Amino acid sequence: MTLNASFNELAPIRHDWKQAEIEALFALPLLELVHRAQMVHRQYHDDTIQLASLLSIKTGGCAEDCGYCPQSAHHAKKTGQAKESLIDVDYVLSRAKIAKEAGASRFCMGAAWRSVRDGKEFDAVVDMVKGVRELGMEACVTLGMLQPHQAQRLADAGLTAYNHNLDTSPEFYGEIVSTRTYQERLDTLAHVRATGVELCCGGIIGMGEKEFDRASLLRVLSEMNPHPESVPVNALVAVRGTPMEGLPPVDSLDMVRMIAVARIVMPKSRVRLSAGRSEMSAEAQAMCFMAGANSIFYGEKLLTTANNDAAEDRALIARLGLNVQEILERSAHHDLDAPAESQSGSVSQMAPVNAAN
Repeated sequence: MTLNASFNELAPIRHDWKQAEIEALFALPLLELVHRAQMVHRQYHDDTIQLASLLSIKTGGCAEDCGYCPQSAHHAKKTGQAKESLIDVDYVLSRAKIAKEAGASRFCMGAAWRSVRDGKEFDAVVDMVKGVRELGMEACVTLGMLQPHQAQRLADAGLTAYNHNLDTSPEFYGEIVSTRTYQERLDTLAHVRATGVELCCGGIIGMGEKEFDRASLLRVLSEMNPHPESVPVNALVAVRGTPMEGLPPVDSLDMVRMIAVARIVMPKSRVRLSAGRSEMSAEAQAMCFMAGANSIFYGEKLLTTANNDAAEDRALIARLGLNVQEILERSAHHDLDAPAESQSGSVSQMAPVNAAN
């Protein structure tokens, strides 16, 4: 789609977006950008909002040094975040039941690990995935880096999606984390995609990056074939004790702009308005939905940070005339771009990423 394309035609699914094209979208007047994003959104999506519930199943003690993360062991003395053990399978499933009764259709489970280790803890996570799927919910996990056989075990358990964010652009990534390379993140995504499990992959804004970096992140995501089924857009939550505690709050309109560009370059993906939403007004959240967001994390907490009140979320969705996505039974594994694009070509698209020109 060119910047002046007619919206009478279906916006194409592209994997060849250029950095300059995406930067040109960011440069558009905001209302023009949101209008274009909404037109694309209506071509591929209805008026439903997916409610996803997120639970930390193992908190703290992560060996990574991500500058934004209060769960990093590197920052523990300043954040005060203790290392906790993996919580019990039955307790996790009881929380999943509560989330389902509250209207959530996806249950996400996060463990603060650098990478998955085979053994009793991973066996327990596999049982959690099976249990959530037996409840009729989508199951998503974020566990750090995976090996191919581990990704396959999760797929065999019925996992719907694996979350593994790129966080930022390849050019800015070294300013955020030094203990894991960008390519290692891409390798994990490739292992997951090879099993047919969906990808949940996005990033964070407000970490000191430039607009160039935001465009570059979206360029890398858009080059994946197929696109990630879910693209979470997070605003930095500057947690006390982390290296980024002093950074200023993210302007809500920057979130609107990021979501709108994500919607245009990845038309079929579900764009999730994620961390930082608790600091946004109802009006700002409405603009994010107008720009193409169609999923939110639902519940009182996002891993270790506060989230919006669930009742207020449902009230806002109703006030806007939107609807909550119903829990639908479908295959856990499907190709977002089928039948035009096949799963078999997806892994090769995650070869080493080149810096933007």
